Amino acid sequence: MSPPSPPRGISRRTLLGAAGAALMAAPVLSGCGADTRPPGSLRVSFQRWGGAEATARFLDSAAAEFTAARPGTSVDIVPLVAPENDYFTKNELMMASARTAPDVVYEDTFILKADIAAGYLRPLDDYVAEWPLWDAYVDVAKDAVRGEDGRVYAIPGPTDTRAIWYHRGVLERAGIPTPWNPRTWDDVLTAARAIRDRVPDVVPALLYSGKAQGEKASMQGLQMLFNGTGSVLYDESTRRWTTGAAGMRSALGFLHTLYGEGLGPSLEEALDPNLTETVYTSWMPEGAVGMVVDGNWIAQYWDDWPEWNQELGLARMPTQHGQGRGFVTLSGGMSWALPARAADPDLAWQLLTTMMGTPNATAWTVGDNKLANRSDVVSAPDYADCSPVTGFFTDLVPHADYRPALAPYPQISSAIQAATEAVMTGASSPESAADGYDAALTEIVGAGATAPEART
Repeated sequence: MSPPSPPRGISRRTLLGAAGAALMAAPVLSGCGADTRPPGSLRVSFQRWGGAEATARFLDSAAAEFTAARPGTSVDIVPLVAPENDYFTKNELMMASARTAPDVVYEDTFILKADIAAGYLRPLDDYVAEWPLWDAYVDVAKDAVRGEDGRVYAIPGPTDTRAIWYHRGVLERAGIPTPWNPRTWDDVLTAARAIRDRVPDVVPALLYSGKAQGEKASMQGLQMLFNGTGSVLYDESTRRWTTGAAGMRSALGFLHTLYGEGLGPSLEEALDPNLTETVYTSWMPEGAVGMVVDGNWIAQYWDDWPEWNQELGLARMPTQHGQGRGFVTLSGGMSWALPARAADPDLAWQLLTTMMGTPNATAWTVGDNKLANRSDVVSAPDYADCSPVTGFFTDLVPHADYRPALAPYPQISSAIQAATEAVMTGASSPESAADGYDAALTEIVGAGATAPEART
């Protein structure tokens, strides 16, 4: 018998709706009638923030191909210039009205289920059943775009994975043979201690932690530990968020050791909002850090450091005791969906399949320093040659975990970040910080949406 559905907690539109009123122009907010665009006119919205040039080029190219093959059609590319949370709000406001809804929309996989639950997105099962390239996707990518009803609501874009980048010279000076392949957390800590003791003036290890690091502290930090313990943040079988997780105490305990034994950066460095820029442009090229848990995309910062592939190595992040498959990686990524209120979903689907055909998808993946999650792109010559580390990170894709794609996750991630900061600063013990996380979690989602971890 299926368990009753728990309360879903506060939705993003409740939390962000007030802010959204200030973000969207009045005509968009007031649009509640039918779409008055001429037939054959399509609108694609996407986030234009930071390094979005590759996505913009990809959309322009796909739109030109689509309209050239279909006289009488037009594609309007609508860049939404906004950071992450503001972009989500703008998208929701546009999708709420038939007059303003895009025909194709750019959706982060971790917020997808919230927009499905709000009724903003159209199921795509009938479309993907007739699209040959759907079978090219790895299973974890397909699962990431399914709703809780099991239906498909989006087409995955390229993805990313995470691992340990290490500086060969630093490890060798510490007496650690390379290539280095840690099998347990203790192996990681042992190596960090050797660097601390034998290579002065080098940060032994960096695992992003603390509120200043935002989602990096949650996804590239604590969850790269937590997911290797056997605990889960959210139990899909019971539809409950986990309290009392042994893995939370273990992961926070690792951070306690890292910072308590001087194996990480100073607190001032660790809590600097600009830490990643320092790491990518200074510490790693200069050999000032021994190891960093980070993603495949960071090589794009090293155009002025051609030796990076000789000086850096890669290792998979081990599980706590080497149990299970022996390693952990997390993936994220965006996807393309069809809003429920779009006027011509059949034509929009034709545009989407043009966008995500093999040539366009390959060019986008390579141009944006992303990873392929589908076999046709993996086998494309341009993809295989795009970076010396593409093969290593691509091999992790089928084994990747994803963040819980549920509406309360952004708030829960903030609670995780607060717990890591409490431990790294010494304000709380791992046990106390884990209890604080449980309390924050329960406040966010409600007691009825949580369940204590089962002990075996």
